Amino acid sequence: MPKSLAPLPAELFDPAALGARLEDDDAIAACKATIAQATEYLHQRFRENAPVESLIRQRAAFVDALLGQLWDLKIDADDNLALVAVGGYGRGELHPCSDVDILILLGPDAKGAETQLEGFLTLLWDIGLDIGHSVRTVKECVENARGDITILTNLMEARVLRGASRLMEEVQAGTAVDQMWPSPEFFRAKLQEQRNRHTKFADTEYNLEPNVKSSPGGLRDLQIIGWIAERHFGIESLERLSTQQFLEPEEIQILKEGREFMWKVRYALHMFTGREEDRLLFDHQRALAEMWGFEDGEKLAVEQFMQVYYRWAQALGMLNEVLVQNFDQDILTAEGDHDILELNGRFQMRNGYIEARNDNVFSVDPSAILEVFLLSARNDAINGIAAPTIRLLRRSLDLIDDNFRASDINHKMFMDLLRSPYKLTRQLKRMVRYGVLGRYIPEFGTIIGQMQHDLFHTYTVDAHTLEVIENMRRFQIPEFADRFPVTSRVTARLPKIELLYLAGLFHDIGKGRGGDHSELGAVDARTFCEQHKLSKRDTNLVVWLVQNHLTMSAISQRRDISDPDVIQQFAQHVGDQDRLNYLFALTVADINGTNPTLWNAWRGSLLRQLFTETKRALRRGLENPVDKQDWIDETRNAAIDTLEYRGFTVEEIEDLWQERGEDYFLREKAEDIAWHTEAIAGHHDMSTPLVLARSSVDSNVANTTQIFIHARSSAALFSRICAQLEQLDLSIHDARIYNANNGMTLDTFFVLGSDGQAIAEDAGRITDIREALTNALSQDASAQDVNRRTPRAKKSFSIPTETVMSVDEVKNYSVLEVATPDRPGLLARIGKIFVEFGIELQAAKIQTLGERVEDVFFITDAEQQPITDPERCEALQQAIRDELNESA
Repeated sequence: MPKSLAPLPAELFDPAALGARLEDDDAIAACKATIAQATEYLHQRFRENAPVESLIRQRAAFVDALLGQLWDLKIDADDNLALVAVGGYGRGELHPCSDVDILILLGPDAKGAETQLEGFLTLLWDIGLDIGHSVRTVKECVENARGDITILTNLMEARVLRGASRLMEEVQAGTAVDQMWPSPEFFRAKLQEQRNRHTKFADTEYNLEPNVKSSPGGLRDLQIIGWIAERHFGIESLERLSTQQFLEPEEIQILKEGREFMWKVRYALHMFTGREEDRLLFDHQRALAEMWGFEDGEKLAVEQFMQVYYRWAQALGMLNEVLVQNFDQDILTAEGDHDILELNGRFQMRNGYIEARNDNVFSVDPSAILEVFLLSARNDAINGIAAPTIRLLRRSLDLIDDNFRASDINHKMFMDLLRSPYKLTRQLKRMVRYGVLGRYIPEFGTIIGQMQHDLFHTYTVDAHTLEVIENMRRFQIPEFADRFPVTSRVTARLPKIELLYLAGLFHDIGKGRGGDHSELGAVDARTFCEQHKLSKRDTNLVVWLVQNHLTMSAISQRRDISDPDVIQQFAQHVGDQDRLNYLFALTVADINGTNPTLWNAWRGSLLRQLFTETKRALRRGLENPVDKQDWIDETRNAAIDTLEYRGFTVEEIEDLWQERGEDYFLREKAEDIAWHTEAIAGHHDMSTPLVLARSSVDSNVANTTQIFIHARSSAALFSRICAQLEQLDLSIHDARIYNANNGMTLDTFFVLGSDGQAIAEDAGRITDIREALTNALSQDASAQDVNRRTPRAKKSFSIPTETVMSVDEVKNYSVLEVATPDRPGLLARIGKIFVEFGIELQAAKIQTLGERVEDVFFITDAEQQPITDPERCEALQQAIRDELNESA
């Protein structure tokens, strides 16, 4: 007889009714109708908020009953066959669209059943069940399990539904722990399997679109410890671990509630999509937030929902960590030598883990809560905190109160932690996971698990913060010097590294509270620094860094940093070299900790250029700004020297340069000016555009490809260039437009591939770019539409376009800022609107941040004057907003 999981409500399944229909009607139609009825019944119960565990177990029981009836229908009674449920289905957990994994066991005398089995399996496929099946003998099962731990794991969860139970008993005997995969070997293999899976998901619970089954903190983490427990202790359910003193009552509650939450999310994903979908994609996040009643407020509904998800994932990840460590002690080191080293009167190290020497250590001296992390950061031999001590920590969190936070001893201990040499980021991550950091800094507690619903911020705010601090640590490690050469040298010169860590800790702490998070964070940072007795100078530095943590990246990517006036203004804002060094290190760490794809050599080169020029301005003295004409003369003379070496006379050069304004010599490098000039002198057919392209890897604009275009000026030229570059799968990062009085234009574009990476140094690719642009610009036509697909993730965001206009009095042009979701053809569309409004584009700074672009255009009217008419300014901005919002 089959092993029954649970009684089935009549509304879910009536076996007698199905049996009658199987005799009288078409079996396929009858089964499909029965499955549809059962599915709708369970879905309705889910919508009514029935416990999801009962639903997935009832679905498994329903499939048991259905398969049993179909087996009886198709298979003659045979003592040499068995129908076995394996995998998740074998555990009795079946979500709406999960695979139904079955094993058909063949006895030694099973003969002549092939036709019947084929008919049975065909019927299962025909009725729409997602069947995963294997047909094996007992011997084959045992041999396969010996070589593949995944097969062994599936067999551990097997249930016989029909047929000869003795066959499965023989498999279980052959795969028992005394026959293969002894506990230590099984534990190591499963632990490595978990590490590999975690690595695939960046080893964090905080993925933008997590996988509820496989991401860290997901259901698979619970299954891993369940399998280890079953193999070593013979325990069939995680709940029974409490009887083995591995789980405490509070942890049992976390396990049950956390698993119920994850099951609920997974059930909803299957129900919404109609397929086995375990990825919590952006669209699904919004749907679940709405279904569970979250509403937009200070935080978006979807951000509130995902904060709940991330906190459960973190709690389950902590539970997995504690249990795995317990198993490590019980399975791997139980019979080995215990290497114990006394650290002080409160703590000792056992087999690489720090542990409390008695259960009262925290209640007697609450400061020991911070001490355990400080000791770990001072001793490189300590690999982690022992599981019993983690439990003690969690039970002692209430001791972290106002008195604890006001303690001078604790203040000193926390600052000493930030100055410690080993694994600082790991200690901070543990402090977050175990609930300590959120209690010690309550403002930090509010950002734990707080996500930002965009593609720019890859991590939650707390995870991003710790990633920023980890980057700061990397700047001090020799193996990262090749990746961050300038930042590593700058960081090595910082007099107090802990001040940089504090700025990183507080730079985003004000997010989610409304208002300017930089200003809110600065207030929190000042309070913290004053409480921790930092000097006034150090306090002011940390506060200034938090207030200005976005300033350097904004100026480097949105302002013309070749302009001495911009450098002078930034130098005056910074004030001294120490502040510049700290801000540079914080900025590089922040960009790299926001999204791994954001950092590239182009952004690095912009920051280095701003850093270097500002350092020179500070060294020169703020009272001695560089003379703009001296800058221009220096560039011109250097270019002339190069061109004279190539055979040009000064008269020839000046004749070629007579139509060029000062901006050209301010913004272009001497070697590039010489390159342009020599090519223009040799280009005699003025009816066709001159297009140059070369890798700029050896110049200070990093690994971009530099494209220079000398062509007859036209209103649609910029739009056409942008459209063609997008067709070539290129992304513009900087555009410089120089319109001469002779009707010609000199345009310089710095481009990368659409993925943000450098174009391969391939002469053929460069030639293709030149030829495609030359052909496109030689034709008298408007810009073509860009026919490229918008990626799925970007389609999930419908952020309205934002525009701002201002006038740069010094440069005498208007500045138009456009923030909008990225999509193909964006720049070409904006260029068309410029044509319609008679706008002349002088330059552009292009910045893509995940799904969002923040582009800056420097524009004038046809007379090269800034646009000052308020109505015209508003009409231009409205046209851009309407066009881009409609296309989005």
